[in-house]
Amino acid sequence: MTAGLLLLRLLLAGLLFGHAAQKLAGRFGGGGPEGTAPVFESWGFRPGRPMVLLAGTCELAGAVLLAAGAATPLAASIVLGTMIVAAAPNWSNGLWAHLGGYEVPFVYGALALVLAMTGPGSWSVDHALGADGMSGVPWALAAAAVALAAAAPALLLRRRNLRAPAPTATGTPEAHT
Repeated sequence: MTAGLLLLRLLLAGLLFGHAAQKLAGRFGGGGPEGTAPVFESWGFRPGRPMVLLAGTCELAGAVLLAAGAATPLAASIVLGTMIVAAAPNWSNGLWAHLGGYEVPFVYGALALVLAMTGPGSWSVDHALGADGMSGVPWALAAAAVALAAAAPALLLRRRNLRAPAPTATGTPEAHT
């Protein structure tokens, strides 16, 4: 069980780190902040660059905490909240990734929630600090509630931005034809 939880944490953390590196540093085929910002803006996450930096920083923080098994309920909240927001642009395409769906953020968020429920295992900072009791259904529910509350502002901003015309390079709204 301990080895399995460590492997789960490290695999999820590695994937999250990769996504963060794509956004923050242009690694692993990513566009970095400048290249990713236009994509975020097309999804309604404006202004794009700050939203990219926020998403990448959250992915990185979640990855570091999960890899260490530190503050696991907080790590789960960060990852789940970020993945709720990440799923939004693909929500209308359904679940499956091959159809342009939200499968990847769903899986990452679900795995983070599972870790909030099980705890990080004995090979973790949480265990070393005696915080093993910070897991189970109440902690997973609290992590989910915090994630939803944290995701709400970005989702509401996106909704508002998608209803309003996008600004042009001059800062004036584009006319829709």
